[in-house]
Amino acid sequence: MKIAGPKLLEKAASIRFAVFDVDGVMTGGEILLGPDGEEFKRFHAQDGLGLVLLLRSGIEVGVISSRHSQAVSRRMESLGVRHVLQGQSDKLKALQSLLETTGIDARDTAFTGDDLVDLPAMQIAGLSIAVANARPVVQQQADWITSDRGGEGAVREICELLLEARGMLVQHINHYLRKN
Repeated sequence: MKIAGPKLLEKAASIRFAVFDVDGVMTGGEILLGPDGEEFKRFHAQDGLGLVLLLRSGIEVGVISSRHSQAVSRRMESLGVRHVLQGQSDKLKALQSLLETTGIDARDTAFTGDDLVDLPAMQIAGLSIAVANARPVVQQQADWITSDRGGEGAVREICELLLEARGMLVQHINHYLRKN
């Protein structure tokens, strides 16, 4: 993980809602289709634990995807992520809907994306993040770019940044080390 400077940590400390794109952020961006049209996605297990740690720490988690996928629904349900919007071509409108539902201000929200469709949502978020494999124009618009690629630990890197900014990362590590 990149070392976060004081300005980034200050911005990250106020985040109460972490919202992620799916394809290219939570996955590597590949879309695998079976012979009967069923869709397969590959998620990184470490990303999943990162999302669970955010939820345990009181940070809401949401996903907004342009596509509909049963795999995404099942994965998010298994992690306890309640805010899942799929089939959303207008991610700004989708993010605004989530903000209205949760009552959380856009300034207290992080949005992570990788492609052009994510830019409008990134522009209103208090913290905009691009994954390492994001399109160059998306990286140029981001407050921070992960070291890891989407589907390869980028989401975990973001989760650890948010937890570190709140002074909670060591607490979670110590829990697994059985230190209190």
